[in-house]
Amino acid sequence: MGQYVIGVDYGTDSVRSILVNALTGDEVASSVFYYPRWKEQKYCDPTINQFRQHPLDYLEGLEHTIKDCIQQAGTSIATNVKGISVDTTGSTPVAVDTTGTPLSMKPRFEDNPNAMFVLWKDHTSVKEAAEINEHATKFPINYLQFVGGIYSSEWFWAKLLHVLREDDAVKTHIASWVEHCDWIPFVLTGGTDIKQMKRSVCSAGHKALWAAAFNGFPPNDFFAELDPLLDGFVDKLFTETYTSDKQAGMISSEWANKLGLPKDVTIGIGAFDAHMGAVGGQIEPYHLSKVMGTSTCDMLVAPATDINEKCVNGICGQVDGSVIPGMIGLEAGQSAFGDIYAWFKSVLDWPAKNLLDDSAIIDSETAKKLREEMSERLISKLSEKAAELEPDLNAELAVDWMNGRRTPDANQLLEGGIINLNLGSDAPRIFYALVEATCFGAKAIVDRFIDEGIPVKGLIGLGGVAKKSPFIMQMMADVMNMPIRIHKSEQTCALGAAMFAATASGVYDKVEDAMHAMGSGFDAVYKPNKKKVAFYRKRYRKYKKLGAFIEKQTK
Repeated sequence: MGQYVIGVDYGTDSVRSILVNALTGDEVASSVFYYPRWKEQKYCDPTINQFRQHPLDYLEGLEHTIKDCIQQAGTSIATNVKGISVDTTGSTPVAVDTTGTPLSMKPRFEDNPNAMFVLWKDHTSVKEAAEINEHATKFPINYLQFVGGIYSSEWFWAKLLHVLREDDAVKTHIASWVEHCDWIPFVLTGGTDIKQMKRSVCSAGHKALWAAAFNGFPPNDFFAELDPLLDGFVDKLFTETYTSDKQAGMISSEWANKLGLPKDVTIGIGAFDAHMGAVGGQIEPYHLSKVMGTSTCDMLVAPATDINEKCVNGICGQVDGSVIPGMIGLEAGQSAFGDIYAWFKSVLDWPAKNLLDDSAIIDSETAKKLREEMSERLISKLSEKAAELEPDLNAELAVDWMNGRRTPDANQLLEGGIINLNLGSDAPRIFYALVEATCFGAKAIVDRFIDEGIPVKGLIGLGGVAKKSPFIMQMMADVMNMPIRIHKSEQTCALGAAMFAATASGVYDKVEDAMHAMGSGFDAVYKPNKKKVAFYRKRYRKYKKLGAFIEKQTK
């Protein structure tokens, strides 16, 4: 009957599982589950950049999507499932007790946002991140050297310190601080002792300051002197980390029965979505793999012998084995990408959402259908009209820091901006400027790699934006002045997780073999338009100048 694996991809809004033939990469079944509590924005407060998610959203989604896949595929295939691996957003950590149970799953904490998973995009710990950056300058060893030299409010320690300062009850009951990508495999294997949880080198190295060069974490003094609340906290964490080709364990009887799977299913070590997505998208050395969704995560791999002791400044870390075991994984990204288009769409949707229901001309059902039709067509129509605009050096110009800046040089205090507005600035012209800004933000990342001595030989586009928007991808190629290949799979993160599941379960000896056998290749290539390259080069200089002005005002 063949051999099958399941890849589970936890995104910002939903979780998707795919059931894949491990020998061919063919997708047998897929299922998606939108987090119900998150959809209602429970435990969130955008006005203070607080974004929290309840673990029940994750568990309900895990059960629903896998059972749905099994039902679609049938029992005969289910009995031949060999492995499950998961990817998640990150850094998305949570406070747990000694059994590894999130505090928000205990009665007294069930509605406490500080006991929830702190989503990657939560920026409530900007102050703590700034303190970490200042504190790190006091030590002879640069403990931030492997995370680009700047610590971010999106990451592990800043979020932990913020929660400990905010909440005495959580501070009293916390036994450890756990990434989402480590917690799900622990759950699936029936873990009951937090000390036995296997942690991913991906999350530990890129977000938690764990490095082999330090023999683990920075010393206790580093944290205790930052804030006494962190004194001894390293002892509540871990000493070992694992690459995603390794096993977290075997599925527990409880979960095997619950999902309708055999009891010999291997559960792989988890990782972040973009890291597994890069593998699903068949990443190559020195080709920047761009997972483009609400934000972007840009992954690049290089042989360890090429990197040697080089540390790239201003990125989101470089970690041995975080993408492909045996190679250095380098991560960068933009804090907002698709989120910027979604924001603009929401602004334009306001009249339809707030006025149509009170219309004296059409009934409520027609209003609902009209609202849905307008919302669905809006971005594609904006793209069509924006593509018709003539190049104009003095047109509306935007900076893409709507959710702060991730790379280069993380600064979550920064905000976006739009200039050159006039009475002729209509929706397509503003949309054009926003798309241009996101492409310029992407170019700033490529420039940083090149400036730091890391060549970028090509681009690989992954994710919803890459698949759905030729206008944005063509502009990306023009701005970058290099081709961008678009991967065939619409689920590269889940597919990458499936490739790791096939490796961890022994179907393949190494993940490169799984990539070769299960990869679906590329179905589009956008090449630079030579006439546009020079134009965007000049516009990019204006973007940099505007960004520098905004940053100066923020400081």
